[in-house]
Amino acid sequence: ASLQPVQILKRDAEEERGETARMSSFVGAIAIGDLVKSTLGPKGMDKILINNGPHNEGVQVTNDGATILKSIGVDNPAAKVLVDISLVQDDEVGDGTTSVTVLACELLKEAEQLIDAKIHPQTIISGYRKAVDCG
Repeated sequence: ASLQPVQILKRDAEEERGETARMSSFVGAIAIGDLVKSTLGPKGMDKILINNGPHNEGVQVTNDGATILKSIGVDNPAAKVLVDISLVQDDEVGDGTTSVTVLACELLKEAEQLIDAKIHPQTIISGYRKAVDCG
């Protein structure tokens, strides 16, 4: 019996590899952080959310990071991780969703610069873990 290849991606799906995939992940995650960063603080800006779903719930104005992140569709894997971090923070603590998302985004921005400087991702992760142990 011969083995036939199994198609796991949709027919119109695009595949990214290597550096392109890594940079795409960075861009998606940083976009999520930048989206909610502007809502922080006493002068934080509100976002207008328009729901065009089947229930047509209309327009909502908010500066709550959790609400914003729950309402957007994300297909970028790294961006999904940031959204998940926010949701866990909301479930466990009930506050700080924007702060935890922005912090993770800033760590990713720093990691991106280190990778551009040819530092291996595992070395960066090791450094972040040492920083946690020192804190």
